[in-house]
Amino acid sequence: MILTPMRYKNYIWPHNPETYTISFERSVAAKKIPFGRYGMQDLGLTYRVMRGEGVFAGEGAYDEFKRLASVFYQGGAGVLVHPVWQTSRAYFVELELMQEPLRNYVRYRFAFWEESPQTVRLVRTTQSASASGGQGRYYTVVRGDTLWGIARRYGVSLSRLIAANPQIKNPNYIVVGERVRLP
Repeated sequence: MILTPMRYKNYIWPHNPETYTISFERSVAAKKIPFGRYGMQDLGLTYRVMRGEGVFAGEGAYDEFKRLASVFYQGGAGVLVHPVWQTSRAYFVELELMQEPLRNYVRYRFAFWEESPQTVRLVRTTQSASASGGQGRYYTVVRGDTLWGIARRYGVSLSRLIAANPQIKNPNYIVVGERVRLP
């Protein structure tokens, strides 16, 4: 079976790396509740980590590694086309020489981080009339939200956000679907 060559941004590997691994991360928060128990909150998937090892061998092997390193130094996300994994936008976060490089042989290790589609947070605000006839803005909590994150997203201080929401008894614990008034 012939595999597609691995590509990232404008770099194409002359031959695919020897090993590949992929790991998934899930963020979970624990909250102590009365009588010695704990409540768990699934904050969702974070990002996938894609790692591998390979060699460049033959004439110009070290020059090939330097071309790969120049892509690493560019920074920012890019499209990663991998022979086994699905195509995705990822960050090139690690490039390591595993031994002293030779002109004709270089062993290296790499890592890419891809944000999981589940970690994309949808920002939903609604307008509604308050009891005094004025307009109010509300945000509906989604998985992974914190009051601090909501305050930062809307450019208000955490103390103002807490003051505008007296119904929230514990600012460290908000529930998916809860409506938060934005000051």
